[in-house]
Amino acid sequence: MKRIIFLAIGAALFLGSCSQNLDLRPTNDITADVAYGSPEGYKNALAKVYGSFALTSGAGPGNSDLGGIDAGTSDFLRLYWNAQELTTDEGICAWLGDPGVAELNYQTWNSSNVMLRGLYTRSIYHITVINEFLRESTDEKLAARGITGADATAIQQYRAEARFLRAYQYWVLMDLFGNPPFITEENEIGITPPQQIKRADLFAYVEAELLAIENLLAGPRQNEYARADRAAAWALLARLYLNAEVYLGQGNGKYSEAVTYASKVIDAGYNLMSEYNRLFMADNDQNNPEVIFPIAYDGVQTQNNGGTTFIINSSVHGSMTPANFGIPGGGWGGNRSRSTLPAAFDDVSGDTDKRAMFFGSNPNIEDPAVFTEGLAVTKFTNKTSAGGDGRSVNGTFVSTDFPLFRLAEQYLIYAEAVLRGGAGGSNNQALAYLNLLRERAYGNASGNLTAVSLDIVLNERSRELYWEAFRRTDLIRYGRYTGGNYLWPFKGGLAAGRAVESFRTLFPIPAADMIANPNLEQNTGY
Repeated sequence: MKRIIFLAIGAALFLGSCSQNLDLRPTNDITADVAYGSPEGYKNALAKVYGSFALTSGAGPGNSDLGGIDAGTSDFLRLYWNAQELTTDEGICAWLGDPGVAELNYQTWNSSNVMLRGLYTRSIYHITVINEFLRESTDEKLAARGITGADATAIQQYRAEARFLRAYQYWVLMDLFGNPPFITEENEIGITPPQQIKRADLFAYVEAELLAIENLLAGPRQNEYARADRAAAWALLARLYLNAEVYLGQGNGKYSEAVTYASKVIDAGYNLMSEYNRLFMADNDQNNPEVIFPIAYDGVQTQNNGGTTFIINSSVHGSMTPANFGIPGGGWGGNRSRSTLPAAFDDVSGDTDKRAMFFGSNPNIEDPAVFTEGLAVTKFTNKTSAGGDGRSVNGTFVSTDFPLFRLAEQYLIYAEAVLRGGAGGSNNQALAYLNLLRERAYGNASGNLTAVSLDIVLNERSRELYWEAFRRTDLIRYGRYTGGNYLWPFKGGLAAGRAVESFRTLFPIPAADMIANPNLEQNTGY
């Protein structure tokens, strides 16, 4: 059961609306001593911390904790997915009239882009909620409220989970925006606007936080579903280390560390799901040995137009019979692939590589506003593995969870880190891990590789992880996101693609925050 999310709905949501500033407390007329007055109150508060991933507001559908952006667009995953996919060679959106979308499609955004502002603000909001939870769950606060023994021990584990989620959101801000404002539970509230942190310093903070909580979290696969455990921290560390040269500068690679932490996850008892498509179905919370940490969604309890509801509905058009995808009331016809994504597969029909899940016959796009130009991506669905529909109020909201971390990524991190010089691994093992992915994809050894290279790993990441919000980060790490050495359709706004400025490897600090906080310095180029 997706218990932690359900708790978020049923709890007294004492953490109310919040400014986008990090130096404020969430506001509500219920005092902290009442909200945190019992062990159950802390569990409900933890549910709110997790729920901030999957909900736009504790007030229900149509509401948002954020200002300045449409409520349905303000969900974390919807905003993050757009930033990671629409700005790359994988996805393009037909909704050119929606604010901010065309600029992401064409890599022409500026500091006023509403989608980027929403993502930045959503991550900051989540950090704000977490900071408040951490302020209220210190040993001193627990003792003052008479919470001791096993209850206090459980709450200390909650703190570790909250710190993991905060480290994750700071990683998001570091990866996308580079040098965000920074504040923790230790800062005084409302005294001065948050100070900006340099990317290298934020890397050190995220690394230190993850290492500090490593042994405070539940063991791998020992926590409730959709709650963070030790393997989630290892998985984020492996991802952090793989990208260290991007964050710290050339020559500062941490590939040996990436091998170490990917290996910790690989050796922790996870296994590949037997069938690739089952990873992305409405019952992917059941009997799933591969997913390490998901965002949990439910088509009744977590209604909003973001998350996997957005991914599935935006990838399906009315002409595709939405009922076949478990959304008989949906199908918005927005996001589909650029021709470069299906071209990564030898056979887009899925007869050989079963990961190729596309709909349509025309991979080429002449008019980005026409959804039926380009192949639709049918990877995510609200159907169950038994053929039924996932839970849904109106045939639009979905119950498919989104895997933020899964075992396959750790195989790919291991392989790439070894090839980039990481110690503690071997090329033979890297090849073996890639072939495990390919044997699942092909159903046999017919697609197995006989050698491995960095380009092979990048291509395999595209085939394995497409539509899962990895592509921007991957292309930047490989030096192919900006410039003209790798072009894709409509890169830079031209049908044939064009070189774009190197500063676009970072998004801008939103103009509104620059005005509000005099401590901030804008990223180069904006």
